[in-house]
Amino acid sequence: MKKIIYCLVIVSLLFTSINSMAYNDPIPEHDSLTIKSKFVDEDRVINIWTPPIYKQTNDRLPVLYMPDGGIKEDFPHIANTLAQLIKENKIPPFILVGIENTERGRDLTGFSEAEHDRQYCPMTDGAKNFRAFITDELMPEINKRYRTNSKKGILGESLAGLFVIETFFISPESFDFYIAMDPSLWWNNQYLVKNADLLLAKFPDKELKLWFAGSSAVDISKSTRRIQKTLKNSAPDKLTWMYSDEPNEKHNTIFRATKEKALIWTLNESE
Repeated sequence: MKKIIYCLVIVSLLFTSINSMAYNDPIPEHDSLTIKSKFVDEDRVINIWTPPIYKQTNDRLPVLYMPDGGIKEDFPHIANTLAQLIKENKIPPFILVGIENTERGRDLTGFSEAEHDRQYCPMTDGAKNFRAFITDELMPEINKRYRTNSKKGILGESLAGLFVIETFFISPESFDFYIAMDPSLWWNNQYLVKNADLLLAKFPDKELKLWFAGSSAVDISKSTRRIQKTLKNSAPDKLTWMYSDEPNEKHNTIFRATKEKALIWTLNESE
């Protein structure tokens, strides 16, 4: 019975942005645009928040991209957090680009040969198309419309965290920094966990940062701790990383519980 209840909870969480469900975050002033994508074959709504300094100077700013970036998802939550941290001089100014969901399970999961995964998400390998949309369509559009510099990163939790970690391992050149809370690393029989050593051996000669966290969710924390162990043994020289073990947090609390320390550690320059 416990296993059945657990599976039902997981299914319900997979297709929604967990942290927007029980909160009514104020919607900050922002821009929105719609991009017609050939990679995901649909129109995608994008929300963009710029810090106050953007209108006060001609500076070019780095960009933080995020899935689950709809107005009714986590975009207001993270934009407000960035605004407060910037105001308190805890992080440098960043532009936030939120990608509103359409079919979350399709976009955020890669290939899987595990029949067990079929009950949770369509096994379409949709992540590769979603990743191409971000890197080849969304990024050029943001760079054209806004004063950006070359530094860019991505943030996500749960299935979006899985997408962040998968991108980190198989396409590390896509971003300069990665933030993942409670990534769903059980996907595809823990492929990323089991093959982390081999994937790290293929990393580019590039400065990268990774911050990730695991909650008390057993199926996730076992995987995040294994990734931590692999990184201790095999992290490339130019990778700066941090693992935050959060056994007192649940899957639906870890994002808000760790957001500030994740952003402060990741968005500031390494010493």
